[in-house]
Amino acid sequence: MTPVFRAWRIGRVLLRYRLDDLLDGTPAERWLKLARPFVPRASAEVAAQSRGARLRMALQELGPIFVKFGQILSTRRDLVPLDVADELSLLQDRVKPFDGETARAIVEAALNRRIVEAFASFDTEPLASASIAQVHAATLHAEGAAAPREVVVKVLRPDIEKQIAGDIALLNAVAGVVERTHPAADKIRPREIVAEIENTLAAELDLQREGGNASVLRRFWTNASGVASDDLYVPEVIWSHSAERALTLERVHGIPSDDIEALDAAGIDRHALAAKGVRVFYTQVFRDNFFHADAHAGNIWVDTDPARKANPRFIALDFGIMGQLSDEDQYYLAENFMAIFNRDYRRIAELHVQAGWMPSHIRIDELEAAARAVCEPYFTRPLSEISLAEVLVKLFRMAQRYELTLQPQLILLQKTLLNIEGVGRLLDPKLDIWAVAQPVLQKILVERYSPQRLASEFRKRLPEFVTQAPEMPRLLHAWLQQQVEGKHALNMQSQDLRALTRALESVQRRTVAAIFGTGLLVVAALLYSLEAGGPHLLGVPASAWIAAIGGLWALRAAWPRRS
Repeated sequence: MTPVFRAWRIGRVLLRYRLDDLLDGTPAERWLKLARPFVPRASAEVAAQSRGARLRMALQELGPIFVKFGQILSTRRDLVPLDVADELSLLQDRVKPFDGETARAIVEAALNRRIVEAFASFDTEPLASASIAQVHAATLHAEGAAAPREVVVKVLRPDIEKQIAGDIALLNAVAGVVERTHPAADKIRPREIVAEIENTLAAELDLQREGGNASVLRRFWTNASGVASDDLYVPEVIWSHSAERALTLERVHGIPSDDIEALDAAGIDRHALAAKGVRVFYTQVFRDNFFHADAHAGNIWVDTDPARKANPRFIALDFGIMGQLSDEDQYYLAENFMAIFNRDYRRIAELHVQAGWMPSHIRIDELEAAARAVCEPYFTRPLSEISLAEVLVKLFRMAQRYELTLQPQLILLQKTLLNIEGVGRLLDPKLDIWAVAQPVLQKILVERYSPQRLASEFRKRLPEFVTQAPEMPRLLHAWLQQQVEGKHALNMQSQDLRALTRALESVQRRTVAAIFGTGLLVVAALLYSLEAGGPHLLGVPASAWIAAIGGLWALRAAWPRRS
C-alpha cells in the first residue's frame, strides 16, 4: 500500500468517526473538509460517542498497528487528555491470526533448525493473536523418563517491521505538519509522541529482549533455592529455543484476573488476592526497581493450583513493556507516597522541587496550598474508597500548572498504578489500598536506606574512590581556583541559566564532599597498614574513626540533595 493511499484511507476513517475536530485549525483539518463530501456521514450512534470512544473505534478499524499505537498513547497521560487516555486503555489487542504454517516457517528460520528437531509437537492453530505476534502451543522433546514439557512459542508476524516502519514514517510526517501549524503544538508535542511509540514498538519487536525482561523478573521472584514466590509466578524462558523473532516460554495455566465468576468457582480468596496485588506492585517498584508496566487483566492471571485457594498467587505474562526509575526518582516518589499517607503537604511541595520535577523558583507555600487543595477532599472519604493512583494523577495535573516536567517512566508508573488499583478493586471492592500499601512501602524504605544498605553501597564504591584518590588534590586545587577567580558567578538572567547555576553548585558541593571523604579514607587505609591500625582513641583504632568520618562525607556526596 502506497503512503498516499494509506494517508487517504486514514483520512476517510478520521472523517467517518468525526475526528477532524481533533485537528482543528491545522492544514490537515482543511484538507479533510475538502474530502468530506466523498466520505459517508457518521452514523447517529457514532456521533453520540465521546471523542475518546470515536478515536478508539477508528484505531480498531485502521488495524493492529494503530491499535498498538493507541495502547502506547494510553500510557502517556502527560501528552493526551485524560478522557482520551481512559478510552484508549480499553483497546483490545485481539486481531485475526496469520497462517500457522507461516508461523512454523518463521520459527524454523529464527532457530535455524526444523520444527521436528526443536519440538516434539507444534500446534499450528494459535492460542492467541495480537498486533505484533501470536502464540502457539508446543512441547519439548522428553529427556530420559520425563514427560514432554509443555511450552508456548511467541512468533512475530511476517513483515511486521516493514509495516511498522511505513506507519511510523507516515506518523512522523503528520507530526511535522501538526508541529508547524497547530496553535497548541508545544503542549501536544507530536514528535515526542511518535518517538515514544517508535521506541516502545522497537522493544516489542525484539522477542529476545522480552525474554531477558521475563528472566530478570523471574529471578527477583524466586528465592536463592530456586523456589518460586507465593505471591507472583513468572514463567521460565527456554533460551535454547528462543531468538529475536521467536520466544519460547514455559506454559502456565490460570484464570484472567478480571474473570470474577471463574475465580469464585475455583474457590479463590479474592480479598487476599487483591491485597497481594498491591503489595506485589510496590515491591516491584521500590524493592526491585523493575515493574511490569502492562499489567492489565489479560496479562495478569491467577494460579489455578487447588492448593492455593487460601493463599492465591498471580502469574505474569507478556514482558514487552517493563518500567524502571532512576535512583533519585525512585527515592523522591517513595517519599511523596509517604508524605501523602501522612498528609504532609509541605513535604509534597518540597519533594517536587528537590526532585527537579519543577523549577526551584516556584514558591513552596503556593505549591503546598495547591497540594492541600488536591488531597484534602479525598480524606473526607473512608480510606477504602481512596485511590492513590487518582490522587497521584491529580497532583501531577496540578503540578503541570507550575511547569512540571516528568520523565516518561513516571507517567508509565502512574498508568500501571491505575491498572493495579483497578484490578484490586475489581477483586475486592472494599480493598483499603492505603492500609495495604503504607506498611509495605515503609518497610522497603527502611531496608533500602538502612545503615547496612548504605555501608554495602559504600564498600562497593570504595575501590573507585581509592583509584581516583591520586587525582583529588589536582581537582581540589582547580575547584578552589575557580572559586577565587569567581568563574562560577555568572550573571544569570533566564530561568534555565539559574537552574544551571544551582546544578553546578550542587555538583561542586558533592565534589568537595567526595574529595574530602576520599582523602580521609586514604589516610585511614595508610594507618590501617600500620600495626593495630595506628593510635587508639577510646579503645578504637584511629584508622576506624577516620574511615567512619570519611565514609560519612562520601555518603553525603552520593545522597540525594535538596535544591
